[in-house]
Amino acid sequence: MKIYAVGIGSGSKDGITYEAVKTIENSSVIVGYDKYVELIGDLKKDKKIYTSGMRQEKDRCQKAIDLALSGETVAVVCSGDAGVYGMAGLICELAEGFPELDIETVPGVTAAASAAAKLGAPLMHDFAVISLSDLMTPWETIEKRIRAAAEADFVICFYNPSSRKRADYLKKACTYMLEYKSPSTMCGWVRNIGRDGEEKGICTLAELTDFQADMFTTVIVGNSTTKVINGRLVTPRGYDIR
Repeated sequence: MKIYAVGIGSGSKDGITYEAVKTIENSSVIVGYDKYVELIGDLKKDKKIYTSGMRQEKDRCQKAIDLALSGETVAVVCSGDAGVYGMAGLICELAEGFPELDIETVPGVTAAASAAAKLGAPLMHDFAVISLSDLMTPWETIEKRIRAAAEADFVICFYNPSSRKRADYLKKACTYMLEYKSPSTMCGWVRNIGRDGEEKGICTLAELTDFQADMFTTVIVGNSTTKVINGRLVTPRGYDIR
């Protein structure tokens, strides 16, 4: 009776860890959001598959638990890291009444790390990760966290910065940050990390205010020391390099 919560990174073959590959290969059933299951390609060959669409996370995790209790070895695949906005926590919550169920989280490369790598080295000092999706978190709470992180001069990485129903959320976040951060604060964004159509860019916080992001974009806002060095977004760690 085993469930693995498996982070598959950005979805590219080069972005999935060896541990994740071996875990999926050794599982009898794969459960996940249909788009993420597609991303693992041939790894799903000869496996039992259970997929569903957006906003059906609870049903997927409950199905995984039921399958594991029936004797299957189940891999629940998540983009990025399964323990960072992934399914690991929900699986543990739903399985509270089944202490005999063996649950293991297999880490993956979360979007903050993979986006930072594409942009340079913007996360070299303290940073905060904030999702702008208010499906499960009230916007008032998200706003409070944005203001607190900005006032503390954290580098801030935004997940889920925009969608058709939340087209102005990134703009609102920028407005809050501009109360504490300079308009010239250096920022960066990456869209479709590790996938077809990957794009990236560097801009100021003032310019980011009017940037059109989507759900496949990860945005990084620098702190007061973040700068561009030879085209790379860098937040100095504080080493004496004189």
